[in-house]
Amino acid sequence: MSISVKNLTKKYGQQLALNNISFTIDKGEIVGFLGPNGAGKSTTMKIATCYLPPTSGVLEVCGLNVGHNSLAVRQQVGYLPEHNPLYLDMYVHEYLRFIGQIHKLKGKILKDSVHRVVEMFGLTKEQNKLIGALSKGFRQRVGLAQALIHDPKVLILDEPTTGLDPNQITEIRELIREVSAEKTVLFSTHIMQEVQALCQRVVIINNGHIVADKAVSQLKDESGMNGYYQTYRVSFENRVNQKDLKQIPGVSEVQEDGKDTFLLISAEEQDLRATIFKTAVTNGWTLIELTRQSHSLEQVFKELTGKGGRSD
Repeated sequence: MSISVKNLTKKYGQQLALNNISFTIDKGEIVGFLGPNGAGKSTTMKIATCYLPPTSGVLEVCGLNVGHNSLAVRQQVGYLPEHNPLYLDMYVHEYLRFIGQIHKLKGKILKDSVHRVVEMFGLTKEQNKLIGALSKGFRQRVGLAQALIHDPKVLILDEPTTGLDPNQITEIRELIREVSAEKTVLFSTHIMQEVQALCQRVVIINNGHIVADKAVSQLKDESGMNGYYQTYRVSFENRVNQKDLKQIPGVSEVQEDGKDTFLLISAEEQDLRATIFKTAVTNGWTLIELTRQSHSLEQVFKELTGKGGRSD
């Protein structure tokens, strides 16, 4: 188990930021950590990286308790905070050597480690530039490079693509995908396309509580607060009355979605496509389209988290 969170609680004075949360992440997994602003994501990540102590509960990284083995945990973790804290007056190569030395890398191991991350993150041409002279995208690359300089087993990334343009987001996403082949990765984001592109699983937190912990494919097929439902998009060659469509067994609601096109909503768990097809044949409705739609992650996220939040 790379990360184990058991009954974790964190209070800031009287404010409860995390309320008895639990989840685990296995070796080699890449997991999206989602939630509205103030849900508790950054607090959890800061505890996992030994920047904050928990009020109660246990968080272990690679079997090491963050409260009892802080230095050992830091050796296993690479961390990129939401606000990338770089020394802007240092050169890229100089900064990476400095971070390597903090991790007690020396001699050839240090030299090889710097060379490895410079190559990995495409910083060869920039390594002799001041960090302050780099674009935001390249600064994020430097941030990822420092997180991996000591070859950690676990990578924790807090909003790694915040403020980047679409091209830079794609570049950073590809870099995360490459390094995730050999690392356990936990990262927070508000960009659902990143979750679908990178993650096998998502953990959603809201107001300090875990409200979902599921595979991405499973989550997309479920509705959160409103119970289970499925949506079918149907299109006909000729006009069909909505009232007749609502008589199809299992269909609870009908919505127009364009000319002669409808969304049929069902609370049934079973697949209704065969039933819809047979009903159309019986009534002489010529079907042009019949598809079952997955719920978007945005829809499920909104249902599970609603409105509001607190500061992390």
